[in-house]
Amino acid sequence: MISNEIKKIYMVGIGGIAMGTLATMLKESGYRVAGSDHNLYPPMSTHLQTLGVPLFEGFAAGNPQKFDPDLFVIGNVVRRENPEAQYILSQDRPYLSMPQAIERFFLSRQKGLVVAGTHGKSTTTSLLAWVLERGGLDPGAFVGAFVKDWGASFRLGRGEYMVIEGDEYDTAFFDKGPKFLHYRPHIGIVTGIEFDHADIFPDLDAIRKAFAGFARLIPENGYLILNADEPNCRALAAQCAGKVLTYGFSEDTDWRIASVEYGAGQVSFSLRNPYTSGEEVFRSKLSGRHNVGNVTAVIAAARLAGMPFDGLREAIPHFGGVKRRQDVVCESGGVTVMDDFAHHPTAVRETLSGLRDFYPGRRIVAAFEPRTNSSRRKVFQDQYVSSFDSADLVLIKQPSGLDAIPEGDRLDPRLLVERIGSRGKDARFFEDSDELAAFILESARPGDLIVCMSNGSFDGLPQKLGKALKG
Repeated sequence: MISNEIKKIYMVGIGGIAMGTLATMLKESGYRVAGSDHNLYPPMSTHLQTLGVPLFEGFAAGNPQKFDPDLFVIGNVVRRENPEAQYILSQDRPYLSMPQAIERFFLSRQKGLVVAGTHGKSTTTSLLAWVLERGGLDPGAFVGAFVKDWGASFRLGRGEYMVIEGDEYDTAFFDKGPKFLHYRPHIGIVTGIEFDHADIFPDLDAIRKAFAGFARLIPENGYLILNADEPNCRALAAQCAGKVLTYGFSEDTDWRIASVEYGAGQVSFSLRNPYTSGEEVFRSKLSGRHNVGNVTAVIAAARLAGMPFDGLREAIPHFGGVKRRQDVVCESGGVTVMDDFAHHPTAVRETLSGLRDFYPGRRIVAAFEPRTNSSRRKVFQDQYVSSFDSADLVLIKQPSGLDAIPEGDRLDPRLLVERIGSRGKDARFFEDSDELAAFILESARPGDLIVCMSNGSFDGLPQKLGKALKG
């Protein structure tokens, strides 16, 4: 049983952005916090040290004993065999998963406004929290990425809502259900449903079932906002006890995107909506058709939360974006280097297509590192082939860790390059990021937009290119 008199909290696996964000929120809420991880590195390690959070490098049963916490929070990267997990279980110490801790310490006093979906969660969550803040609604927020305007990935608010990125990935070794099942959404958004996370979901049907569970959490007086352009999203309406609202380009949606005009660095679009008889026009700095949909979902949710159209029109164009989402690292000598998180075939395709609209006339160089469990498997071998159609030059790096995947299940990056080339693209394969970086620096020319896409660090490729280009 967990005491109500908690003062000291120890976090096993504190180094990731989600656990590090929670640690910061707890620290700033007045709790004493410490934690451990096997690979602590900046910026999270230095950030936590600046806050005075004791950090233990590596896992050992003796680490938590030095801190003597009242409660443990165990991250989902931690396995049952972890020595600190074994200590917690053997000593019958109280513990929670990260989502359970968010629910206990923050959602107990605010309504959940939860953004879920295979793509666009971080951007949609951060934009929604940003516009609600600008509108004076003082939301709390928990985002799986750094919001540039805040210089942080969270916000401690006192308003009615807490905006949360709802991840479908599993919760912990003792809870294999999706994280978003813990967030009690009063308003939920689902941006899209596709197959992903091949390490925990056997097929698309399993993912559909997970999202159906999310839809069933919406109470009768709550709302579920669905992307009407995706059949898998539409199917969730039957699972929801609350009111369902749809958005998208389709004719029969509640929030219909009626027209879109793309320009250099900006998109303008009009919406037919349930509130006015005409159309409302909005502008955004987020590129791509997919982000027009994400912004529309934000508008729909913000209106439910009480924000007027005028406030939304003022706030949205000023949103500075999210780190590692089309994040410009360097502009030098007419060459732009961008860091992006895209890794799923759909995300790669939509990101490059959107950049083509925002940067007309420029040569787009797409450097891609397949790094996730799914992207290193052949499950996406065919889909990736057309994902790079909007790029002019495609550079694929050899995935690391392929030996952990059965040989017959592995992505074949050389075959991928060959098939991309058969579509008339200049596509090349590289054994490592150093070889890839040398090629880019040798061949870069004024007007190039170099997009580095990976859900990891890509061995620091964007930063290395930026430093070299600046001389």
